[in-house]
Amino acid sequence: MAEPLIEAPGVHRPRNVDWKRAAALLYGDWGTSKAYVIGLAFVAAGFSSLPLILAVCVLTGVVGFNYIIVCAHFPDGGGVYSAAREQSRFLASAGALLLVANFIVTAALSGWAAVSYFGVPAQYARVATMGLVILVGVINYFGPKHSGSVSLYLAIPAVFTVLIIAGLSSGYLNTAHLEPMHSNVGVAWTQFVGVILALSGVEAVANITGVMKLDPGSTPDKPKVTRTAAKAIIPVAVEVVLGTALLGWAMLSMPKTYQPELIQHSEDMLRFLGEHYGTLVVAPWFGDAFGLVVGVVFGLLLFSAVNTATVALIGVIYMMAQDGEMPRQLARLNRHGVPRIPLIVAVAIPILVLALTRKFEALAGLYAIGVVGAIAVNLGSCTFNKRLALPWYQRLLMGATFLILTAVELTIAKTKPDALFFAMCVLGIGLALRAYSHKLSGLKTVTMTREVAEMVAPNLPATMQPRLEEGQKIMVAARGINPVLNFALEEAQLRKAVLCVLYVKEIAVYFAGAPRALGSAKWKDDPQAQAIMSLMIKEGAARGVCVQPVYAVSEDASATILDLAATLGVDYIILGSSQRRTLADLLRGSVATQIAQNLPDTIRLMIFG
Repeated sequence: MAEPLIEAPGVHRPRNVDWKRAAALLYGDWGTSKAYVIGLAFVAAGFSSLPLILAVCVLTGVVGFNYIIVCAHFPDGGGVYSAAREQSRFLASAGALLLVANFIVTAALSGWAAVSYFGVPAQYARVATMGLVILVGVINYFGPKHSGSVSLYLAIPAVFTVLIIAGLSSGYLNTAHLEPMHSNVGVAWTQFVGVILALSGVEAVANITGVMKLDPGSTPDKPKVTRTAAKAIIPVAVEVVLGTALLGWAMLSMPKTYQPELIQHSEDMLRFLGEHYGTLVVAPWFGDAFGLVVGVVFGLLLFSAVNTATVALIGVIYMMAQDGEMPRQLARLNRHGVPRIPLIVAVAIPILVLALTRKFEALAGLYAIGVVGAIAVNLGSCTFNKRLALPWYQRLLMGATFLILTAVELTIAKTKPDALFFAMCVLGIGLALRAYSHKLSGLKTVTMTREVAEMVAPNLPATMQPRLEEGQKIMVAARGINPVLNFALEEAQLRKAVLCVLYVKEIAVYFAGAPRALGSAKWKDDPQAQAIMSLMIKEGAARGVCVQPVYAVSEDASATILDLAATLGVDYIILGSSQRRTLADLLRGSVATQIAQNLPDTIRLMIFG
């Protein structure tokens, strides 16, 4: 669910993502890596690639452990943008732009792997991938899908498929065909850097800590999601590490006479392994059938990864526009609540990358520079953040991981000029747009000492809190200037109650890693909300009613109204009822119906018709 951007004290976004759904979202990215990483490792090092695969597995496990620590200290969103923002807004923007580069290539790479698993011939794979990206863009024009639930249903058969392949190959595992690593350390390191493709999922799970269910004993004011994040990351990390290692060993246990076939099927290696070992263990017909099943299962999972990357790309651009780091035009929505320009970017740029990339391996080279850079920025920001209460061993481990990933990033920049050029283009265009946005907003960078900064920007939240008298609270959900607002004022005047006027702007964009409160989420910046709130404040003053404006941006109005009603402690909710029944109401139920079905017994509902 998208993060509600709320302007109200003490308001918290709904936490409805349990560890199972978080694990499914993580597996949708992390779990798919084995679908192509072992094939790329074989292309890079042949039958000497087992140490490379094991090294990638170890690094994946270490990064996963580091992100459990990150999630523990950033329960309201621990992605690179949120973590780096505590150090520098510029650093946060750079990290977010590296994520943009990552999502662009993820969409193209996962799409290419998906069509390969579906059996599309290699000569048509690029064009088919472009069509798949366009299809995902068309779907997202009408709003993002809830990929967590879809990923959960796709993850389960994928895990069983991996277990079946491992079981079929268990009787044939051997070391007879393994070759030693390259004797040159520099060459071995370069090969290792070339197959690091299994890391970006941890950024996805860190971004959604703000909507994870709280650990037992914690509260919304002092949230803690360590247990939820750990339960999501650990099983997926174990499956990815063990599954990649076993499947890599199964690949290298095949006779060397299969080397041409292994290189040919580097893009759909799991399907080839399923066909080969299914034929050996059962029969040729079973191998063909099982290979088809593997292709469909992992093809759909990779298709889901394309959709997730597209949605995330739209979300990060929209988030930066909302936070003032990108031009406001990028936050304009279509009639379905989807940002227009970010949607075009999320479709056009991956297609452009595909048009300029001839080989799958070259596309994989563009991938690593974005994800490794973003994770390095995140872990580096946490390592040097003295406000985080990290034990010395955790800070040491995080710092060591940051140094390793920095070395990987520098190696990619040196050995893969196309990847460096791509990353510099994304960073250059993004930072230029950031500077243009600041210029339009009249912002200037000023250098001053810490003492002066504390004087200029004192901590005033306590003095700005509203001092309301004890009594009842009434919430009215406003959709326009209509009689229900007058009825709410009369009820508040009669009961001497505080009147909370709520305006929910519905959008259809998902990016849970945004900061907790973005500066542009204000009713004064929304013309329709401003007209309603200004009128109600004026009328409330005339009638002696304390009016409290509440503004929220969400993809689910009913869930947001319920969450705010419980958080603000209202006694009554007043809703207006239309005599018309639209098609949307018939399909999903009206907002009033959904609220009535889920409203706590302590809150009364008034329907004004």
